[in-house]
Amino acid sequence: MDGGDLRVLDVLVTWLGIHSEYINADRLVRTVVAHSSTRVRAFWQAFARWKQADRRFARLARADGGGGSAAIDLLPTGNAFQIARRGEDERFAGSILRVPAGTLRGRAGDVLGPADLARHHAGYRNRVLMGPTWRADVWTVLQATPGLPVWEVARRAGCAFATAWTVARDFRVLDGVGTEDARSSSRKT
Repeated sequence: MDGGDLRVLDVLVTWLGIHSEYINADRLVRTVVAHSSTRVRAFWQAFARWKQADRRFARLARADGGGGSAAIDLLPTGNAFQIARRGEDERFAGSILRVPAGTLRGRAGDVLGPADLARHHAGYRNRVLMGPTWRADVWTVLQATPGLPVWEVARRAGCAFATAWTVARDFRVLDGVGTEDARSSSRKT
């Protein structure tokens, strides 16, 4: 939004359209609210309106994107002309962000689908398995580095210590079960 790189924004919007149900909304809200850019907050406020059926993003709709109700144009020049000529992008119509139709193409072929992404990204796979929660994020950190102290797991996952502690306890229970299963299998043979 701030750099004006519409190619990156196009891929982001496409990715969000395909993968929004696997976003850890609490983490996203925390990040957006803390962001200093009015334009970035306006984008996420418009995203929340686009995905208003998903109540997890409702807090994003209240993020102060424009310092009130003033509309923010995506394009620095010619935005009003392009909207008059081609209309508004239906994904962002009626939101604080004014996006001319056709500016962000939204080609699904530009991003991996859920099955492909789950095959290549452990964090995404854990969000599919466990839901888009802090638990999935903590589990991903523990899978990558199982011996980390809990405070470091919480820091890397960006969650509360209590959450990290609970998930780490469960992770260690299952990690021990896997080891015991392997030992008992080798004794039987």
